[in-house]
Amino acid sequence: MKTNPLKEGTLTENSAGIGMVTRKMVRDRAVELAVINGRSARDVSKSDWEQASRELTGEPDTDPKEAILESAPESERWDPLPGSTGHKVPVSPSEDEDDEGRSDNERLVEEGIAGAEHDQMRQASLKQDNHSAPPSSAV
Repeated sequence: MKTNPLKEGTLTENSAGIGMVTRKMVRDRAVELAVINGRSARDVSKSDWEQASRELTGEPDTDPKEAILESAPESERWDPLPGSTGHKVPVSPSEDEDDEGRSDNERLVEEGIAGAEHDQMRQASLKQDNHSAPPSSAV
């Protein structure tokens, strides 16, 4: 038979024992929790009662199922197919890279260089055309 958890906890205040946890202590703490969470003192939820009881009796904050999971090694906490060793998936190219493995920045730089070269060649050809054209005659 399970004993009442309220009888298990003892409280201390300034290192002096103040006795066993009472229902009134739990109720007062539950009211505090409700107010802290933005509810009225009359709107105490079941979770406020449970948390107040855990705090005052020294029970762990995790529920028993979570405690069991936490105690298991991390490698065994989630195993959708027990016994499956799995396999390594191939490395997929980054969303940032094209088929040649160039990043967006590399492509932008290459496009900028090609555009600058094109502009220089066009301006050079315009200068040549201006120098080689015969002067216009005034009428």
